[in-house]
Amino acid sequence: MRRIVVVGGSIAALTAAGSLRAEGYDGSLVLLSEEAHPPYSRVPLSKGARSGEALRDAVLLPEPGDGVELRTGARAESLDTARRVVTLADGAEVPYDGLVVATGARARRLGGEGELVVRTLDDAELLAARLAGARSVAVVGAGFLGMELASTCRGLGLDVTVIDRDPPLARLLGDWPAGFVVAAARERGVAFRLAPEGVTPLGPHAVRLGRETVEADVVVTAAGDLPNTEWLAGSGLPLDGGVVADGRCRVAPGIVAAGDVVARRTPDGRTRRTPHWTNAVEQGRAAAAALLHGDAAPPYRPDPYFWTEQFGLDVKISGRLPAAGAPEVLAGSVEERAALLRWRHADGGATAVAVNHRLPVPRLRLLGALAEEAAAP
Repeated sequence: MRRIVVVGGSIAALTAAGSLRAEGYDGSLVLLSEEAHPPYSRVPLSKGARSGEALRDAVLLPEPGDGVELRTGARAESLDTARRVVTLADGAEVPYDGLVVATGARARRLGGEGELVVRTLDDAELLAARLAGARSVAVVGAGFLGMELASTCRGLGLDVTVIDRDPPLARLLGDWPAGFVVAAARERGVAFRLAPEGVTPLGPHAVRLGRETVEADVVVTAAGDLPNTEWLAGSGLPLDGGVVADGRCRVAPGIVAAGDVVARRTPDGRTRRTPHWTNAVEQGRAAAAALLHGDAAPPYRPDPYFWTEQFGLDVKISGRLPAAGAPEVLAGSVEERAALLRWRHADGGATAVAVNHRLPVPRLRLLGALAEEAAAP
């Protein structure tokens, strides 16, 4: 291949570009990023309320190495797989021999006037500016992002209300681990509201849930994300809840995909995305290898490892979620909120969770994969 184009500016895109070089590719390599900023990590955006240079210093990733042409402000508009051309929003055409689709996802919006979300660096800086003069915050969405935002706002001394259709974190973590985290949030003064019928935005300072109206100086939506696949409409690529990739992150001849935009087939025929940092990195590596080596490349293996920091809890998780029932306590104390926990599954697998407990990540991964007694700490 003489020219490979990577569409996206995320950690998955940057990893794919670096991995292509590491795998020995020495041809032209172009990275197209929609945003005006250099590539950055989204992970810290929900964990702090800094603005300006302080925030940017915390999130910027190392620049692509020599030999990688980075184009910022280059939004992909369409893809012609027959001509092997990516067309940008300004009409420019970028030809390719090999293509990496890594356009990620965008924040899901409820459609309210002046709605705030946190997905990009610009979003985070705008929220930080609004919080600077606020006393109260309503967070719509009680997933990882919403709860991390709530924790950040409580750390700033703001009154915080978290609103969701479902009990906070229960659908993601399971009832026991969710209750553990929510108890810490309540102790720190967070209020929770259930909205089983959904939430209606009432402008930038209020939302309605059923007959109740919640008002706040700042309302921020954290209601999940949507894969950025619109530019691929009409391309002929398989789209079903994302760009559907095979076990080596291949989408079509000469085209691979990585990161939050990727959907994979489950055994029951449905598709599922895994929008976590670890998977984005691993998919970036796997996609690069598959683009260069085809069937000789190792298959992508999902890594069910992720972490969250909120309400004084440093939580690292390895294994399948949600977890059912109460866990084994392998070390530490649940009451003191510093413990190593494990859930065993009927199929012989396990889920391991370290809460404020120092443990090497490889060891946590081992505990999250094995169910034998030999896997004790």
